[in-house]
Parts: sequence; C-alpha cells; structure tokens
Amino acid sequence: MVHVKLIVDHIKDAPIALHIDEPVGTFPLLEGMQNDKSCCISGNIQGDITVIREYDNIRVTGRVTAPLSLSCSRCLADFTSFVDTSFTIFFRKESAIAPSAEDEIELGEMDLLSSPYFGDEIDLTHEIEEQVAMEIPLKPLCSEECKGLCHVCGTDLNSSGCSCGTEPVSLTFSALKDFKVTKK
Repeated sequence: MVHVKLIVDHIKDAPIALHIDEPVGTFPLLEGMQNDKSCCISGNIQGDITVIREYDNIRVTGRVTAPLSLSCSRCLADFTSFVDTSFTIFFRKESAIAPSAEDEIELGEMDLLSSPYFGDEIDLTHEIEEQVAMEIPLKPLCSEECKGLCHVCGTDLNSSGCSCGTEPVSLTFSALKDFKVTKK
C-alpha cells in the first residue's frame, strides 16, 4: 500500500509542492466506505498540497478532489457528484514522553488546530482521507428539488405523477393499526 508521506528533514524554508493522484485503495478509510456501500468513488483521489515550515510547526495546505457515484436518498436514482475540499493542517513534533492519564492538561488554541507527528516522517494519508470522507453526503440528493418516490405506489415523482391521494399520511402509529387486545 502506498502512503502519502513527508520527510520532515526535507522541509526547509521554501514551500514544497506535492501533487497526488492515487487510487482509493491507498486510503483505508475511503476503501472501507466503498466496500460497505456508503459511497462509490469512481476515480482517483487527486490533489495539490503545499508544505512549509513555520517555526516549530509544519503547515500543510491543500485541495483534494474525488469523483463520486451516488444513489439519491429520495428517488433512488444513480447520479455522479464530486468532492472538492480545501484544508489547512498544522503538524507539531510530539515529545516522546506522553502525559499519564491522570495528568490534567490545558489545551491551547494551537493544540486544537494542530496534529502531532512522531519520528522523522509525516504520513498525510489519514488527513487526506478524512477530508474527503467529511465531504461525502450522508443522505445524497440528485438535486435539491428532488420530489422522491410516492410513499404509496413507489412512482418516481420527478419523472411522472401518480394518481394516489395527496393527503398527508402519518406513519407514527401505523405499526399498531392491526393490533387487537383480547381479554381473558
């Protein structure tokens, strides 16, 4: 498996530009989402990333894109979409001595905006896959105007109408409609 890694010693004062064009299999989280049918990423994950050293931190800014094949949550039609996300992540060297579980630590603003790295490499694989995963909709819609399916006959209301009543239906107690109580 390929990883998107940075060698910390190679990051000097000048920015480093990276281009990624990797298959979904490079990113375990995205591959898992695809395997459990949460989404279908229909092409490579692509992106441009800039890395620069800022004092004791490494700033990574980037833009990542991915083509998607999704199924509308209202009408069940298949459609294509695109993830296009920009991000900035600060990395800071984590000391080898970690605080114990009993120690209380007050987090500063930089602690909340940064991620630690250990050793002499920064693996961007997890950060890239998280950025893409956060942009994949939980309930994808083919369009904001999607009318969905008729709840009675199942007709796609985007392509044709149906003759079912237009009365609002409350399904709140529908499971109890045939419930009968018998006395002994």
